[in-house]
Amino acid sequence: MKALQKLNKFLWNYKWKLSIGFFLILCSNFVNVFSVNYIGEALNSVQELLTNYNEKGNLDIESLKNGLLKTVLLFIGLKILAGIITIGTRQMIIVTSRLIEFDLKNVIFDHYQKLSLTFYKKNKTGDLMNRITEDVGLVRQYLGPGIMYPIDLVSRTLILFFFMIQIDKDLTLYTLAPLPILSFVIYKVAIKINNKSKVLQTQQSLISSSVQDTFAGIRVIKSFNTENFVMNQYEKNSDQYENKALSLAQTQAAFGPLMIVIVGLSNLIILYLGGQKYMDGTLSIGVIGQFFMYLNMLIWPFTSLGWVTMIVQRAEASMARINEFLDAKSEIVNNTNENTPIKGEIEFRNVTYIYENTGIKALDNVSFKIKQGDTLAIIGKTGSGKSTIALLMARMIQPTSGEIFIDGQPIESFNLNSLRNSIGFVPQESFLFSDSIKNNILFGTNSYDENLAIKYAQKAVVHDNIINFKEGYETVVGERGVTLSGGQKQRISIARALVKEPNILVFDDSLSAVDTETEEMILNNLTSEITSKTCIIITHRISSAKNANQILILNEGKVEEFDTPNHMMEFDNYFSELYREQLKEN
Repeated sequence: MKALQKLNKFLWNYKWKLSIGFFLILCSNFVNVFSVNYIGEALNSVQELLTNYNEKGNLDIESLKNGLLKTVLLFIGLKILAGIITIGTRQMIIVTSRLIEFDLKNVIFDHYQKLSLTFYKKNKTGDLMNRITEDVGLVRQYLGPGIMYPIDLVSRTLILFFFMIQIDKDLTLYTLAPLPILSFVIYKVAIKINNKSKVLQTQQSLISSSVQDTFAGIRVIKSFNTENFVMNQYEKNSDQYENKALSLAQTQAAFGPLMIVIVGLSNLIILYLGGQKYMDGTLSIGVIGQFFMYLNMLIWPFTSLGWVTMIVQRAEASMARINEFLDAKSEIVNNTNENTPIKGEIEFRNVTYIYENTGIKALDNVSFKIKQGDTLAIIGKTGSGKSTIALLMARMIQPTSGEIFIDGQPIESFNLNSLRNSIGFVPQESFLFSDSIKNNILFGTNSYDENLAIKYAQKAVVHDNIINFKEGYETVVGERGVTLSGGQKQRISIARALVKEPNILVFDDSLSAVDTETEEMILNNLTSEITSKTCIIITHRISSAKNANQILILNEGKVEEFDTPNHMMEFDNYFSELYREQLKEN
């Protein structure tokens, strides 16, 4: 249960609620056990009446009725009191488990957001979702029933042992003798349940990841007509999950019959030894009845051991999986909480970056410098490392070696929130949330002003498209903006970056899906926006780079050329070659 120790801090936050809950468990069990005394008294009263009738011939029915009525009322009253206390117990412990579940999900989600892109490249979305939903749900069961029922069992057993041993020590010891055997068997079975639970949870994550990939790539699946293949893969994964779940269920099912045998054995001991003591005159019929009731009061707590063991073991397996992510450290660390203003000068000094998941060296000893307010165009073949520069600039990833400076200071010295708030980033793959167009444009701001969204949609030359939609700016786009064209998504992403009014603008091939005429309109509209801002344009088009102050040409992660556009045109290089080719196309 080492993995579950990380929950101690959450339990400590609700220590008073849990303490009250534990106290109420003791009270409820004491009242329940104490109420059995009245059953014993009632049986003894009946026995005494029958004995007097046989010996003296007197049968005082009225006295028996009054005594039994009083006993029954007291017994029922105590049971009602125990029920009320039990309700209070559940309010303290079960409700607290829900509160801890809420806290744990928040902690996991907050940690997810702090992890770098490297982490997300190594882990599947479906697995991430499964750990914050299914795994946290299983941990919650441990925090509620998994804690409440063992405490109920231990406290009830101790209270019953105290009452039983006061009546007859020998009968108590013989009655409870089989219980240590049960404990040993539970320990052995628990090990098997733990191992099978881990395997089952891993398979559950595999199915979640597979389903998430299927839904995200449904257009590709349909276009390649591979629905049957995907369905067969899903069926295989589901069959494996079924087999693992049945194997776990078969192990868990061993507890039921085991409890019946052990409880039955204890009942036989009470019947045999109690009967002998009754025949000898050393034990009353009421005491034997009490022992049967005492033992029956242990049936549910001990029967629940199998279920609780399963809960604890599955929670341990789930918490171990959660801890894998909670223990993951991001290489991106915010080194200051103070606000750090940014002007816009950028410098790379001998920067190298190797992608951890693939081992590919995206950048190799790259150096360049951009003055505040200048525009840099980065050009290069696919896979030359252009997008990596954009990610490094926003501190989405950390250089393998080398240094990055902003305004002459190491990028690590800036507040991470200040840095990213100062950058308007339009990624290569335009991502839109399943929300209204207005909210997508205003994402990252605290504004809900549609006029503000319209202003920057016009600059991004997408306003005319939006107003032709039935709901206009309130149109809800599909998941990842699937209902829009590639060009519309790119232009909405540009508007989203501009609305922040950042000091640094980064366009990562963000005009590739629009025609040259629309591109020209966007670039003209952006002239006023980028005049006082540092702007980086990653592109394959000369038209997007023609107004840049400097051109950076990358080739296989290395700087091939870094100069002004006019000076580059005087020599044969990738830029001049690209210019001539695109001039022919036009």
